[in-house]
Amino acid sequence: MNRPVWAGMTASLQRELHHLRRDRADLLLVTLLPALMLGVMAWLFAASVMRDIPIAVVDLDRSAESRQLTRMLDASPGVRVASQPSSLADAQSQIRRLEVFAVVLVPRDATRNALRVRQGTVFAYYNATYLTTGQSAVRDIVEAVSAWNARLLGERIAKQVGPATLRAPPIAVQSDILHNPARSYELFLLPLLFPAVLSLGLALAVAASLGREVRDGHLRDWLGAAPWAAIAGKIAPYVALFSLYGALGVLYLALLRGDGIAGSALLLMLAQPLFYLACAAVALLFVGLTRDMGTSLSAIGLSIGTALAFSGATFPVVDAPLFTRIWNVLLPLTAYVKVQTQQQFVGAPWSVSLWPLGTLLLMVLVAGGIGGWRLIAAARSPDPLPPAAQNEAGA
Repeated sequence: MNRPVWAGMTASLQRELHHLRRDRADLLLVTLLPALMLGVMAWLFAASVMRDIPIAVVDLDRSAESRQLTRMLDASPGVRVASQPSSLADAQSQIRRLEVFAVVLVPRDATRNALRVRQGTVFAYYNATYLTTGQSAVRDIVEAVSAWNARLLGERIAKQVGPATLRAPPIAVQSDILHNPARSYELFLLPLLFPAVLSLGLALAVAASLGREVRDGHLRDWLGAAPWAAIAGKIAPYVALFSLYGALGVLYLALLRGDGIAGSALLLMLAQPLFYLACAAVALLFVGLTRDMGTSLSAIGLSIGTALAFSGATFPVVDAPLFTRIWNVLLPLTAYVKVQTQQQFVGAPWSVSLWPLGTLLLMVLVAGGIGGWRLIAAARSPDPLPPAAQNEAGA
C-alpha cells in the first residue's frame, strides 16, 4: 500500500474515532447498546426448550386406560394437563381464552375398540395462531400417545389375542432429529437473531457516519486525494467492532450453550468480517445513491431490518413469489446464515461454504463499488450538496 493511500485511510480512521470520543451517544450506540441487546436475547432464550405447555384433556372414554393416558401426558416434560373439561366445547372455550394451547380428545369407547382389535382414535387439536407453541405441544402429545399405545398393545391386547397372533404394523416410520436433537429454541433462534440485530446496528452506524459527512458539507474534504482509502478508514472501526460481537456470539452459542463447532471454526470466524463488510457495503450503496442520511437510514430499515423474515431460515422461500426469492438472494444475512448453519451445526466440508462466502464478497464489491463511486462522483461535482439540500437551496 503506497503512502498516500495509507495516510488517507489512517486519517479517516482517526477522524471517525475522534468523532466517537466526542459524541457519547454515537459511541454508546455501537458499544453498549449491541452488547446489551445480545445479553438480553441470550437471557430471554436461556430456557432453551419449551416446558409445561398447558393443555386440556377431554376424556369421554372414562376408562382406566384413558386415565392412564392422562397421567402419561401430564408426566411428559413438554406439556402439562392444566384442565380436564367435560366436553370439547368447554375445551375450545379455554383455547379461545388462551388458557391452553392444545386439546386432547379421547372419544367414547376408544380403548374398548382398541381392545377389540378395532381402530381406536385419539384426537389432538392445537392453536395454530401460536404456531411454535402449538406444534411443540403436539409433538409431546404424539410421543405420549405412542408410548401409551405401545403399553396398551403389550399389556392388554397381547393377553387377549395371544402374543403369537399379535402383529406389529407392516411399515413403521422412524424419525430422527438431526443437528438440534434437543429441539432447543435457543439454538434455533439466537444464531439468527444475533447476526440480524448486529447487521442492522452496523448498517445504521455506517450510514449515519457516511451521511454525516454529506449532511455537514465535508464530503470533499473528507475524501481528499485517496477517496477509497478514506471510505475504508471510516468503515473499518465499525466492521472490526461488530465482527468481534459476532464472533463472541458464535463462541457463546457453540461453547457455552451448544455442543461446539461441528465444522471449520476458522471459516466461521472468517465469515464474520466478510458478513459485516457486506452490510457496510449495502449502507454505502444507499448513502451513495441518495446522498441523504434520513433516506439511507429508512432504506436500511426496509432491507437489512427485514432480512430475518426473508433469509429463508424462519419462513420458507421455496416456491415463494419471484420477488421474495430475488430479495432473499440479495440479502447478506441469507448467505451468512448458510455458512453459519453449514459450519457451526451441520459440519459440512469447507468447500461447500465457499459459494455463500463468495456471495458475500461479491456483495462487497458490487454494492460497495457502486456506492463508493457515486459518493466520490458527488464529491468531485461542482455542487456536492445532496439532492434534498439542493432543492432547499433552490427554494
